[in-house]
Amino acid sequence: MLQKNQTATIQITGLTSEGNGVGHLGEERFAVFVPNTAPGDVAEIKIVKVLKSYAFGRLEKLLTPSPDRIESQCPISHLCGGCSLRHLSYEAECQIKNGWVQDCLSRLGDIHLPLEPFSPSPAQNRYRNKAQYPIGQDADGNYHLGFYANRSHRIIDAQDCLLQPEIFSQIAACVREFLVESKLPAYNETTKKGLVRHLYLRRGETTGEILVCLVINGKQLPHHQALVQRLTQAFPQIVGIVLNLNTKPGNTILGQKCVTLWGKDTIRDILCGVEVELSPLSFYQVNHDSAENLYGIAAEFAALTGTETLLDLFCGAGTIGLSMAQRCQKLIGVEIVPQAVENAKKNAARSGIANAEFFCADAGEAASRLAEQGIRPDVVVLDPPRKGCDQQVIDAVVSMSPSRVVMVSCNPATMARDCKEFQRQGYFVQRVKGVDMFPRTGHVECVTLMSRVEM
Repeated sequence: MLQKNQTATIQITGLTSEGNGVGHLGEERFAVFVPNTAPGDVAEIKIVKVLKSYAFGRLEKLLTPSPDRIESQCPISHLCGGCSLRHLSYEAECQIKNGWVQDCLSRLGDIHLPLEPFSPSPAQNRYRNKAQYPIGQDADGNYHLGFYANRSHRIIDAQDCLLQPEIFSQIAACVREFLVESKLPAYNETTKKGLVRHLYLRRGETTGEILVCLVINGKQLPHHQALVQRLTQAFPQIVGIVLNLNTKPGNTILGQKCVTLWGKDTIRDILCGVEVELSPLSFYQVNHDSAENLYGIAAEFAALTGTETLLDLFCGAGTIGLSMAQRCQKLIGVEIVPQAVENAKKNAARSGIANAEFFCADAGEAASRLAEQGIRPDVVVLDPPRKGCDQQVIDAVVSMSPSRVVMVSCNPATMARDCKEFQRQGYFVQRVKGVDMFPRTGHVECVTLMSRVEM
């Protein structure tokens, strides 16, 4: 049995989504998770924690490096934990992510199907169009603006992040200077006191427009004119500066109310030929070019001919459905967030799409409403949150009897679980393709096609 503080030599054979290498020790093949290791590494480790069926180790010395190992380009990647795969070559990262999708499908979904070729991201660095920087202060009053350390709310100060455009780091530095000069107190999660909580930035990839949003624990920002002047003089790409008011305790970043300090409260972007307008509260894919790729795959799986009624569930601001609107006869979008529904309607009007309608409801309500109108969708597109579809959603989709269901998922585990339930109700998985939307991180997207089989 392994003991805490024991040292051992281990060969790393796998990798978790958190970037922990996995190896096995002893005759019982006890699983040991070791951060900052890669499959193929042979390493000397120290056991730091032992649980009933597995243990955690710390890398002490790399004896034989994996051929897939590379030097991280980021000086704080091992601290912040955001880029959990930055010590791997990108080719190896794509292979590992494809393996995660395949493993979830077979192990959790009991679905044994060869995957379509994995789709890498066009860019591996500087691809994010959104950043959320927590802001804090230490005991000496120094401001920390960066990212939370893995599994904690301890802020790792960051001068730059290779996932964000360089201009985001420059804007963050400018806001830091304003805070130092104005001496506004940062929010403290323990005492629930302090004013400034987060800096939230969005950029339109095709337009270059930038929206700056400062999240505060209050109703107004003292000296805000100085901040507006500083930002607008330094960065002509900024089209709006907004306060988001979040006075609730907890770790939710955004509150529901925004106040515009200067300029507009939205930015524009173009995705798959559809012009979209984005507020701080709008959901939008953070990797523009990979999102176009993702939606193209979803459209391919949907196989629309121009005669179908397409139902887009969890439609958000309508981006997936609107990208396919020209290929179907009618598009119906359903979303439970009222503001997102209004955004979807405006996005359709802005792009001159006349065959689309959007309404606010959950999946069960949508099924009942469409049935009352005598409408049966031919194809349903699902883009659920990470928790996946609940039973009511799956039952509602099945009750509408579409010919095909296309699921876009950011969590292969819940995707596999949901596919298993769809198959139980007569919808069988035909195609699955992994898509890298978040290079260098432990996240992978996938698209699944399910077709109705008469029982």
